Amino acid sequence: MKVISTCILLLVFMASPAFSQIEGGRGASTLVSPSVAEDGSVTFRLKATKASSVTLTGDFGPDVKMTQKDSIWSVTVGPLTPEEYVYYFTVDGVRLVDPSNPRVKVGYVTSTTASLLNVPTKEPAFYDVQDVPHGEIRTHVYKSKSNGVQRELTVYVPPGYDENAGKRYPVLYLLHGFANDQQSWHRYGRANDILDNLLAKKSIEPFLVVMPLGYGGARINGDGTGIAPANAGRMGGDADLYQRDIIEDIIPMIEAKYRTIADRKHRAIFGFSMGGGQAGRYGLNNLDKFSYIGIMSAGIGGATAEPIKTLAADPKKVNDQISLLWIACGREDAGFAGAKASADALKQAGIKNTFVETEGAHHWRVWRRYLRDVSPLLFK
Repeated sequence: MKVISTCILLLVFMASPAFSQIEGGRGASTLVSPSVAEDGSVTFRLKATKASSVTLTGDFGPDVKMTQKDSIWSVTVGPLTPEEYVYYFTVDGVRLVDPSNPRVKVGYVTSTTASLLNVPTKEPAFYDVQDVPHGEIRTHVYKSKSNGVQRELTVYVPPGYDENAGKRYPVLYLLHGFANDQQSWHRYGRANDILDNLLAKKSIEPFLVVMPLGYGGARINGDGTGIAPANAGRMGGDADLYQRDIIEDIIPMIEAKYRTIADRKHRAIFGFSMGGGQAGRYGLNNLDKFSYIGIMSAGIGGATAEPIKTLAADPKKVNDQISLLWIACGREDAGFAGAKASADALKQAGIKNTFVETEGAHHWRVWRRYLRDVSPLLFK
């Protein structure tokens, strides 16, 4: 299980020589790290009396060597643009979250565990919790008959759902990337807060959001059990099993439990990175189920790749079925060339799509903006 794996990682670190260099307990709580100045500059600190080298790694820039004074290692970076970032320390070769910062990002893969940094805006950000009506995040444990295991997903229910007993809702199936899980889109993507704020501004009509665990064959809590040995090393586990889970198990369950508008015109499937490729393939492979398809920071291959090759046989029929095929990627993202190539291949095959080129790399701050920007285009 994921929680156990994280605990094992911590125990391994505690047994390492590097841990004996880190001062914790009451002393660690008096050390302020990170410290954000008014201009957006951020100072990171770590007390490590016997360390010979400490490096700061964050998604805000290149690695930075920290300097030591009176057993305190520190470095100041920035000023940084107001946003949410992730970072960690490397102490004599051992990766470490910031012991002075209680905010931690936990993922499906323990090696991606990191500390969270918030550089606040003067006014509430579009992803901040604001004084507006709030929806709910509901968790469902279910038996996936297609996968043969117990799995889990989360659902965003918009404000007013329970009170409006006669109203039915469209559904967005929102997929996560590798090293994330069914909790990531609302914990780090702030999906529920973004949608609450958009609803309060009347920028969107209310819809449900279903956020599944994205590894085919994996059991609840992401322990990986159930992934066939032949597929255990593949990103996303068994892709066919995951597609079957969505089509055969999740959609019928959601439509039985919630008041949905149960037709393809009111279903969307979007995702980022691994989940972007999955959303593109699963959506285009199942146009009888989805009419809105979104690929964030990913591609689905070129002209000879499935499903583009199949779609090219009858582009008019495909275009009539698709309400929106939306592909977006940051120019600094390593996957930009692949995303652009997929958009171009679709266009050459006669398949209409919208390609959005933005600033940014492979980060949550990019995907949060994509969710904000594309949500008003859904279910029109």
